[in-house]
Amino acid sequence: MAEHTSTRENAEALAIGALGFIAGDPELLPRFLAITGIEAGAIRQAAREPGFLAGVLQFILAHEPTLLRFAEETGTAPAAVGAALRALPTGNDIYEAST
Repeated sequence: MAEHTSTRENAEALAIGALGFIAGDPELLPRFLAITGIEAGAIRQAAREPGFLAGVLQFILAHEPTLLRFAEETGTAPAAVGAALRALPTGNDIYEAST
């Protein structure tokens, strides 16, 4: 159980870093807001919703150039982003089965 918690905490930390990456990019942020339908002022509130952090990682994974730039700028292996997604609620069905 502790390993699951640690994995989820690491995944959440990676997703929060990805959100900061998106928020700091003048091209990515408007695209993220348009795709998610979230207003910029509502991001903090939305981040508390189940699945939001998984959505952040899905956004990064959906565009390979964005994924590769995120990986390079943060020193994160691209495969780690997909692994983090699977560790988060609504990342996939495996998460639900493991809780």
